Amino acid sequence: MAAINNTDDMSQLATLDPDLLRSFAFVAEERSFTRAAERVGRTQSAISMQIQRLETLLGQKLLLRGKGGSVQLTPHGNFLLDKSRELLAMNDQIWSAFRAPAMHGTLRLGSPDDYALRYLPTILKRFADSRPGVDVDVLCAPSEDLRERLISGDLDLTLISEGSEPPRWPFTELWRGKLLWITSERHAPHRQDPLPLALAHKGCSWHAAAISALERAGRRSRVAYTSGTQVGTHAPVLAGLAVTVSTISWVPEGLRIVRPDENLPELPEFGILLVKGRSPNQPLTDILAAHITETFRQEMSRQQRAA
Repeated sequence: MAAINNTDDMSQLATLDPDLLRSFAFVAEERSFTRAAERVGRTQSAISMQIQRLETLLGQKLLLRGKGGSVQLTPHGNFLLDKSRELLAMNDQIWSAFRAPAMHGTLRLGSPDDYALRYLPTILKRFADSRPGVDVDVLCAPSEDLRERLISGDLDLTLISEGSEPPRWPFTELWRGKLLWITSERHAPHRQDPLPLALAHKGCSWHAAAISALERAGRRSRVAYTSGTQVGTHAPVLAGLAVTVSTISWVPEGLRIVRPDENLPELPEFGILLVKGRSPNQPLTDILAAHITETFRQEMSRQQRAA
């Protein structure tokens, strides 16, 4: 490739409008022009025109429309999606650093460890990029403990499992899905009678749901292991000593979801909630809450597409 030696040559280089890249990224993530238009508050035709303009600028087809309005990425589209995310993240970080009001302080965020590893890395990275001067103290604890810390004013914001939220306290539902039985990939504790369980303590809503479902089905069981964390309940399951439950549709290596034909009773749906403290540190709490809500919204969209 020939070297660029003067400013006249530099002026001939094409640039990409971040607005075009953002619309493209939304269409690619949603796999839908309609849902992408809803995210940016524009018409579907406006988004289509932006994608056409981007394809014209780059000279390559980026998206293919399928039946029912579905969208697929071409190889060039897959390449551009990764690069677009990098460019947009840098663009947003620069914009926030120079134009967003400087904010400093500390936020106190709670989360059950059940959700921390899956969701918090993305949430904290987005928040740090937008508000680099703000520190976040993260407390990972069972939902029942987080509820008490919330009531006592020790938290600005917390994720919490449905059923553990303080009574008559406003909340936002972030996620809803089936509670799932989890067993070992190498062993079959789910075939034992009585069924050995690894659960949280009796005050946990998941514990109550599992026991209630087994009793209704007439399936004998025993709580062989108890732990206040999901990691603690996973350990005996990995060893083939018990089964456990989870609301998350992914499991660590060595574990798997029990299939419907393996004769464990169906479990109810549960939600992940977002609850603010009595006197949250504002406006920082609302900004972090918006990042959390968007992260979960994108996750729900991905799960729906996969389903």
